[in-house]
Amino acid sequence: MNNLDFSADPLFSWYVVALALSGVIMAAIGAVAGRIKAGLRVLNIVIGLGFLGYAYYLAFVFEGGTYTVFYKVFILPVLLIVASVKGLVERNKEKQQQAAQAAAAFNPNAPQAPFNPNAPQAPFNPNAPQAPYAQQPGAPVPPPAGAPVPPAAPQGAAPYQPGVPPQPVADNPYAQPQQPAS
Repeated sequence: MNNLDFSADPLFSWYVVALALSGVIMAAIGAVAGRIKAGLRVLNIVIGLGFLGYAYYLAFVFEGGTYTVFYKVFILPVLLIVASVKGLVERNKEKQQQAAQAAAAFNPNAPQAPFNPNAPQAPFNPNAPQAPYAQQPGAPVPPPAGAPVPPAAPQGAAPYQPGVPPQPVADNPYAQPQQPAS
């Protein structure tokens, strides 16, 4: 028993088609759109299945007589579809804002903390500035950064004299050159 006959009663047939189409759209939005709230998803699915059931009843079970077309019934699917789309858009905006905040947390141009070799996952950086150290009174002052550092003199040796070539140590010919004693 198929009651859909567009030539005999087009209003009834289009009403059944519109009910079925609204039901499919609402049930699909409720089932597929995982980003909308659970209550709205359940409402979409329940009302969509109700519309589909009523469309099936009118198309295949209804045996004639009088029926009333409630055009107000189509306002509910439109409102639910609009609310679902609005919920999807809001959730996408929230997700994008969270992604933007996460991306903003990493800023390669931000000032860097001093190099800490004991920090977890700290990469080796030979050019990183060293942390300042406490100088004791009377301790030698280190040269400024980038200045050449003269080699250290052994205990009891004369200080470095520019222009004098370094000499090897007398008792170890394979040792590094030392400053000449004066």
